[in-house]
Amino acid sequence: MTENYDITIVGGGPAGMFAAFYAGMHNAKTQVVESLAELGGQINALYPEKTILDVAGLPAVKGRDLVAAQQEQLKQFPLTIKTGAAVTNITPNEAGFTVTTAKETSQTRAVIIAVGNGAFTPRKLNVAGADAFTGKQLFYSARDLETFRDQNVMVAGGGDAAIDQALMLEPVAKSVTLLHRRAQFRGLAHMVDLLNASTVNVKTPYLIRDLQAAGDQLDVILKPVGADAEPVHQIVDKLVVSYGFTADHHALDAWDVDLAEDHRLIAVDSTMATNVDGIYAIGDGVMYPGKQPLIATGYGEAPVAVQAIMSKFFPDRRGPVHSTSLTTKQ
Repeated sequence: MTENYDITIVGGGPAGMFAAFYAGMHNAKTQVVESLAELGGQINALYPEKTILDVAGLPAVKGRDLVAAQQEQLKQFPLTIKTGAAVTNITPNEAGFTVTTAKETSQTRAVIIAVGNGAFTPRKLNVAGADAFTGKQLFYSARDLETFRDQNVMVAGGGDAAIDQALMLEPVAKSVTLLHRRAQFRGLAHMVDLLNASTVNVKTPYLIRDLQAAGDQLDVILKPVGADAEPVHQIVDKLVVSYGFTADHHALDAWDVDLAEDHRLIAVDSTMATNVDGIYAIGDGVMYPGKQPLIATGYGEAPVAVQAIMSKFFPDRRGPVHSTSLTTKQ
């Protein structure tokens, strides 16, 4: 039999998990469908050791600990969590939508899309022969800190993610060098201040010109930017390339719904509604005036979307009240 839900949340990252929690507080029958094997999205898959600073009330929290706390939070309600299940189609019908995965179909009245930037693929290092070092000396995220313990590590990149990873590696690595092709970093001012106060060796402006094996180590050949100078060689144990990720929303393009876009992201209004009636979207994958791609922003968007769904499609249910009155008194 086809299971029926009030709300289907596509994507189990932090924003999607909080949307599920808030839906649970409204007693909405809810399913979360996540393509990865575990909840947590990009944070859990790539940055479990990253220190997150933009969650209100938590001065600093590791990515894995934040995800674990949200999973514990979800246990309060009888939510249906489906992992390892990519949504292959969403089809409108008179009662809402049919949600299709490779395993099953289900029926839902409303949908909240919380897929972030879609399938995230790291921007590869454009150097001949780089693939031969991948997973040995070359990495695209510092997922397991023990891999880099007591190692000489170079991080390449100039954004917040690169600075984050350099600072994250500093306590465990023998040495950390942060390489950037510009003299100035693109990261937030506070993160740059932390970098300047750290022991991380900053090397700018340089580009990686070539990689060569040096026994079990890696010879990173650097080209000075804007100067007619000889290449510089630096021997490292590990190289972490943090050039960001390419977004892939091709899976959404295959659905039987035509979602309007803004700067290649899903366009939403102030209630997080898309142009398709009954479909809402939250998190890093949406765009509206003033949008900031922060975890904290996604947490704010989640209850807005849930409340909009409950008010529109379930007006006979409990109206908007303070969150503390939605939970059982202890």
